[in-house]
Amino acid sequence: MEPMSGPYVIRGSVSLPEAELMWRFSRSSGPGGQHVNTSDSQVELRFDLARTESLPDVWKQRALDKLAGRLVDGVVTVRSSEHRSQWRNRETAAVRLAALLAEATAPPPKPRRATRIPRGINERRLREKKARSDTKRGRQGRDWG
Repeated sequence: MEPMSGPYVIRGSVSLPEAELMWRFSRSSGPGGQHVNTSDSQVELRFDLARTESLPDVWKQRALDKLAGRLVDGVVTVRSSEHRSQWRNRETAAVRLAALLAEATAPPPKPRRATRIPRGINERRLREKKARSDTKRGRQGRDWG
């Protein structure tokens, strides 16, 4: 088998450690004809987020907080079965895990600074509101008799 096209970079110089990835293969449903019944093409990739030493502590804590709903005993699991070949499913699962960790370890966005609405904008809004109100009032047929 060819080597994986990794390392799968999470962000910067941090990448998924090959030694900490746990792979499991099983039969996949879907297309593949008779071949699908004999080959284990579905891939399940597990990564022990709680015990890993490869992520900086700050990133690890951020990821544990953000992925809390997806973790089972501190382990995050990614499945892939859309391709017929186990190889391509392995690639897809690893890329997905790297993307998931990249998103989960990203720093929180800067807090929004409140700014005042310029007076001109507020005045224009009120003017347009008044004009619309006058237009609608003009459509009301009061004295049609």
